[in-house]
Amino acid sequence: MKAPKVMEHIKPAHIECTKEDIAPIVIMPGDPLRAKYIAEKFLTDAKLINRARNMFGYTGYYNGKRVTVMGHGMGMPSVSIYAFELFYFFGVEKIIRIGTCGGLDESINVPDVILATNSYTEANFAYTYNGDPTHWAKPSAHLTEKIRETAKRNDVKLVEGNVICTQQFDFYADLEHMLHRIQDKDILVGEMETFALFHIADSFDKEAAALLTCVDSIYKNTFLSIEDREKSLDTMIQLALDSLE
Repeated sequence: MKAPKVMEHIKPAHIECTKEDIAPIVIMPGDPLRAKYIAEKFLTDAKLINRARNMFGYTGYYNGKRVTVMGHGMGMPSVSIYAFELFYFFGVEKIIRIGTCGGLDESINVPDVILATNSYTEANFAYTYNGDPTHWAKPSAHLTEKIRETAKRNDVKLVEGNVICTQQFDFYADLEHMLHRIQDKDILVGEMETFALFHIADSFDKEAAALLTCVDSIYKNTFLSIEDREKSLDTMIQLALDSLE
């Protein structure tokens, strides 16, 4: 199924810039301040191109490659707004989500970097979006393979597997009950955005992938300090940027 039809002559309601301001490739953290951090630390000639609703977006260059870094907020409703507008109105071809996640399998350690190979949700997001009853969404095979190859070349260890995309922060829900329901799904980690991003990208025949840093786990009494979190997230950020082509 394809993307829903949009009313003629409608303009983007959440991103305020020109189509030329946004690069064909977008790196998307959830936190808009992390987008600012990435632009200032990793990009050259970075320009603020969106500040509507304080969802900061910057376009600049990484190793000579033009790229946009923009926040997407928390949860499927928020990421769906920004992903849809970027694909539909601004002609974006690829989005790599870079975010955090919580470990839901004993094999996952803090701060493992996860490459999402499938995203499962119990929500009816796809059915509401375009009538598709699926609860599974896949990232782009080509973009995922590019990240995998780059990680190998850069000696970055990746853990690959299924993620669950929840409608609320999993630690603030009946986690035990949820884990019982999904015990046959081979879920490694939980987060809140990948399903919507993958499903929307697929509806436009565009590419999307996700890298996630595990910052906590239900099986381990380990939480990243601010300093350790920054260092671990930098590994993921660098990998995403190095995977651009």
